[in-house]
Amino acid sequence: MIEVSLRIRPAAPQDQQQIANLMFFESHVHRHLDWRAPLDWLGSHFYWVVENNARVLAALACPINPANIAWVRLFTHSNKLTAEDAWTALWQVAKMEIEQQGGATVALIAMHQWLNDLLVKNSFNHAQDILMLEWKSSKIPDRIKPNGLVVRNMQKNDLPKVAELDASAFLPLWQNPLDALEKALPQAASATVVENGQGLVGYQISTPNPFGAHLARLAVSPDAHRLGIGSLIVNDLIRRLKRKGVSRLTVNTQSDNYASIALYEKMGFFMTGEKFPVYCYSIPGSH
Repeated sequence: MIEVSLRIRPAAPQDQQQIANLMFFESHVHRHLDWRAPLDWLGSHFYWVVENNARVLAALACPINPANIAWVRLFTHSNKLTAEDAWTALWQVAKMEIEQQGGATVALIAMHQWLNDLLVKNSFNHAQDILMLEWKSSKIPDRIKPNGLVVRNMQKNDLPKVAELDASAFLPLWQNPLDALEKALPQAASATVVENGQGLVGYQISTPNPFGAHLARLAVSPDAHRLGIGSLIVNDLIRRLKRKGVSRLTVNTQSDNYASIALYEKMGFFMTGEKFPVYCYSIPGSH
């Protein structure tokens, strides 16, 4: 049971070190895979801690970004609390405050069995799975002819148009708002855009890792499907990475995004067998 002396309050910037200690030293930690670290959200709405005698024992962050979507960016707790007690205390506050602010869909990718069990017990809906794919080869693929398309490095002043394209290409749950893209670009191992005579029609952002690179985002304008733009982007990316000595590229996609899966498999990616469930919980607004 939750101790009477425990207090739940909004997280504040001065909690940074204590939350960091929970993230790095405790065994139960969920961090959303994103270009923005959980501590970067301190000061945002919908970020709370459980405190006892000035000691932070648990934290939950689910800021709403983009509109009406609240990914759980962080959930962690001390071994002084059970996962169930920490979640119950924080989730009750989260539901109430999100409802008061107009509601949102709360989403989470469960990468740990303990978290999966917790979400099922709290009536989260299993919406889909995230599948992992990998490309690994020592051979540079033949260049795909661009057919009037231009592939170039992404620039900072491209980002507003990139954000517009992203919003048109994905459902709200998976959209990357402008502020996320502004964080992503400086961290990229490769970031490119594709243009035709009318403007920007596709883009990709890939991040480095110790084993190679990860294709973190690929989007094609809905008005430009079936023109080979996705294949062109992936082929160009692989060639760029190979020139840097990178021969392993990973990507993930939703289990129900059949067009995306078909594209990657056509380009030589294979399923790794890893998959992670996506859970959602819809909180209606109170007015």
